[in-house]
Amino acid sequence: MAEKLLIIDDDVDTLRLVGLMLQRQGYQISAASNGAQGLAKALEERPDLILLDVMMPDMDGYEVARRLRKNPATRTVPILMFTAKTQLDDKVTGFEVGADDYLTKPTHPTELQAHVKALLARAVQKEKAAGEAVTATHEHHGYVIGVISARGGLGVTSLAVNLAAAIFSRVQTDVILAELMPGLGTVGLDYGYQNPKGLTELLEGTVAEITREKVGDSLLPHSSGVKFLLASSNPRDMTLIAHEKKYEALVGRLASSGRFLVLDLGNGLPAFVQKILPMCNECIVVTEGVASSIQHTGFLIENIVSLPVDPRKVNVVLNNRMRSESQMQMAQVQEKLGHSIAATLTPAPEAFSQATRMQTPAVICQPTNITSQQIIKLADSIIEREKSK
Repeated sequence: MAEKLLIIDDDVDTLRLVGLMLQRQGYQISAASNGAQGLAKALEERPDLILLDVMMPDMDGYEVARRLRKNPATRTVPILMFTAKTQLDDKVTGFEVGADDYLTKPTHPTELQAHVKALLARAVQKEKAAGEAVTATHEHHGYVIGVISARGGLGVTSLAVNLAAAIFSRVQTDVILAELMPGLGTVGLDYGYQNPKGLTELLEGTVAEITREKVGDSLLPHSSGVKFLLASSNPRDMTLIAHEKKYEALVGRLASSGRFLVLDLGNGLPAFVQKILPMCNECIVVTEGVASSIQHTGFLIENIVSLPVDPRKVNVVLNNRMRSESQMQMAQVQEKLGHSIAATLTPAPEAFSQATRMQTPAVICQPTNITSQQIIKLADSIIEREKSK
């Protein structure tokens, strides 16, 4: 994918000429004719590099650079300042407010292209180094459980939340539940958290900004004892799933923050999930006793194993969400799927509806319910595997 460059300059001719020059080199160009517009576009479009003119009315380039550096979302975006000024003090000021490089007008196309290329390469190296540093600092690594399904509506989130709560009820130590599908969050809505932005804010930053402290600050405590990292329900945030390196860093930080980490991976196999699944100690695949779901689940398991993930780490949960004689029994599902079933959940819509009204997991508010008992049994088996790890 072509790198995106944002040019901020009040000179229309400069915008046109510089933009055309760089566009011919294969870059994706965005332009802003004043400082305020440039700041807005930088936040909205997240460019890979900003070319910033110093001499602009209302808000000069120095002030724009200061604001870009103060905002966590744009703090590390490379800034190349260009201006007609040649005084040393002006260049010093530019570097002091956060510029990474400086060119004077008029500049030769070859010189401009060389500086742009060098800055982009430097930024890539910094991001790579930060990612390696994040991976290398895992002094402790909790037990990671990914919960996923081949398609939506099979109860992945409900199982993930209740499983996390059941594990905590047994071990009484740090358990984290993380929703990892931005724009599709439901836990916040169901459990009374107003407009949660934890996942969104972490993915909007850089890899280097995904520190253990920042991740810890994003976790929300719940009365069940589980700590939540919640996804927003704003559909526009779905674009954040493209940041695979950030997801890898985030899961690494989460895993070092608790004894157990339960990941709500949603459905399907987007690229970031393919990166995360090999990091999991086990993967729970949720299905239902319907022929089409079983077929989709079979394809999903084949793809997961090819990532590669050890087939022994893949556990299937048969979630019979509705009472229906048309749904297949466990033995039939195992035969068609060609994979053993780790647990079968009995339909309990009333219990789960009541749990949602009480804003607490069913395994906590109705622990003696048969479905809650089945989830608790599943949690016990996971705890045993964790102990023998």
